[in-house]
Amino acid sequence: MEDRYGADVLAKGWRERAAKQIPEVPAEADLVVEVADDGFCGAVTKVQSGTVELEDWKGRRRLFPLGGGFLIDGEPVRLVPPAPKDKGPRRTASGSFVVADQRARVALPSRILVEGRHDAELVEKVWGADLRVEGVVVEYLQGVDLLDELLAAEPPSAKRRYGVLVDHLVPGSKESRIAEAVARGPHGAHVRIVGHPYVDVWQCVKPEALGIARWPEIPRGIEWKVGICKAFGWPHEDQADIARAWQAILSKVTTYRDLEPTLLGRIEELIDFVTAP
Repeated sequence: MEDRYGADVLAKGWRERAAKQIPEVPAEADLVVEVADDGFCGAVTKVQSGTVELEDWKGRRRLFPLGGGFLIDGEPVRLVPPAPKDKGPRRTASGSFVVADQRARVALPSRILVEGRHDAELVEKVWGADLRVEGVVVEYLQGVDLLDELLAAEPPSAKRRYGVLVDHLVPGSKESRIAEAVARGPHGAHVRIVGHPYVDVWQCVKPEALGIARWPEIPRGIEWKVGICKAFGWPHEDQADIARAWQAILSKVTTYRDLEPTLLGRIEELIDFVTAP
C-alpha cells in the first residue's frame, strides 16, 4: 500500500528536508546584490579571504562575509567564491607575455636613466617584469642637468649604452637643448635621449585613470606639483605630502593602458636601444 504520509517526520534531518534550498551564486565582478539585513545594495568589486566587497551607486564600499544573507531580485541567495578562470597566457603590466620560470638576468652594462624617483617608480611598476628579464637597470639622475657629469664619469660605449627619459622634451626647452648638445657630442652614438611633452611624469598618467576630465592648469609662478596638490585638495606643505600625493596617483596605474601613448612609445624605444645586440 502507498504511504500517504511519507517518511517519519520525526526522523533525523526532517527540518533540513523541509527547508527551502537557497541557491548558491558565484560572486562574480559587477553582480548586483542586496544585503538582507540593512538593504545595502551594490555591485561586487572584490572577493578575498572569505569576504565580498560591494560598491553602491554613490561609490561607497562595504565588506561582508560570503554565504547567506543576500538577495537578488528579492530572492535569497548564498554568495560563494567565483570559480577560478583559465586566463590563458598571462601578461605583464606593459602588455608583454609573462615569461614562465624565468629568473632575472645579470644586469647589463647598459642603463635606462630617468630624471627622478617618481619616473623610476612608474617605469618599474609597468615595465619592471620586462626589464628584469632583459637585465636592464633603471637609475635616476635627479635632473637632466647632471647628464653631462655622468657621461664624463662613466662614458658610454657600444657595449654600455644609455637610454635617457626626459620630462618636458619640447622644442626650445632647456631639456631639448641639452639633448641636442649630447647628440652632437662625443657620446652621441651611444646615448639615446627621448622624452614626453608634459611638465612632469605625473601627467603621463591618463586623467581617466584618476577619475578626472583633465589635469588642472597650474599658473606660472606656482611650483607645479604643489599646484596640483592644491587643485586636488591634498596636503602640500612639505616633501612628504608631495610623496604621498604621488603614491596616490601611482596606485591608480595598473597597466600600460593607464598611461599616455607618448610615454609608452618612448619607453619601448629605450628598452630596444639598450638591449640591441
